[in-house]
Amino acid sequence: MRQRSLPRSLGDGSLESECSAVSEVGSVVTEVHSNCPLDKNELGRSTWGLLHTIAAYYPDNPSQETRDDVRIFFEKFAKLYPCRSCADHFREQITSFPPRVSNQQTLSRWLCDMHNLVNQRTGKPIFDCSRVNERWRDGWRDGSCD
Repeated sequence: MRQRSLPRSLGDGSLESECSAVSEVGSVVTEVHSNCPLDKNELGRSTWGLLHTIAAYYPDNPSQETRDDVRIFFEKFAKLYPCRSCADHFREQITSFPPRVSNQQTLSRWLCDMHNLVNQRTGKPIFDCSRVNERWRDGWRDGSCD
């Protein structure tokens, strides 16, 4: 399975050409108000996307400094996240289940497990963590991301 590269930005550093102002959900097309503050659900989706992408591109053999940095990142993230109840819950989770930072696979699996705890708590579907790299790094095996 090939590893996908991150999207390229335009010369001005923006990703405008990569983004769409319209979102299709089933057969209903809804306008996305990209110039408005994020609601709790949009913030959550965007945040999980960022966190999973960080984990997907984490080194297979990280230095001790990188391991320490990612542990500190998750600790600070859990303190600064703007949804207070979400931040409190995530802090509880990382206290009970500290980040596993030995390599890309362990970090991605740990984060997937953390995400599934939130999914379970919020009544959302549980993700098959054996497919985490397929979802967040490599693209689906059926080629639908190519």
